[in-house]
Amino acid sequence: MSPGKPGPAGSKRRLVSVELDEASIGRSNPDIEHERAVAIYDLLEMNTFAPVNHDGGPYALHLSVNGNRLVFDIRLEDGTPVMAHLFSLSPLRRIVKDYYMICDSYYQAIRTATPDKIEAIDMGRRGIHNDGSRILMERLQDKVTVDMDTARRLFTLICVLHWKG
Repeated sequence: MSPGKPGPAGSKRRLVSVELDEASIGRSNPDIEHERAVAIYDLLEMNTFAPVNHDGGPYALHLSVNGNRLVFDIRLEDGTPVMAHLFSLSPLRRIVKDYYMICDSYYQAIRTATPDKIEAIDMGRRGIHNDGSRILMERLQDKVTVDMDTARRLFTLICVLHWKG
């Protein structure tokens, strides 16, 4: 499989499950829970995900929060531990905030703005999303191999985890 393409259903280099730790992340209102479920579904639908220098897989990912860090507890599909990675959320804090601000502008624009204005805001939204995804990819590169599409889906999930509704 080439490194830039998402892992097919039969690939070992992919996630087959994502679980959010209720003790550290908590549950939220039904709208946020729905958005979390959609983000996880999209991530699992098509992804490339493998710990660096590990030939196993497919993988199960358990996400929890420890202070200002997102804990990537990566296991094999059968639950066998592979590795844990503490991912600092600090480098993403500003970009997540910017992303939410532009998303708010986008949703407000949908109601009243011209199609050109909506398209311009949407292009900005996608650009910020791509920036966040690249930061995520760069910060994971020594620990976990992901392609850009997977990084985008992971960034979406991280944003949803920050969403207060």
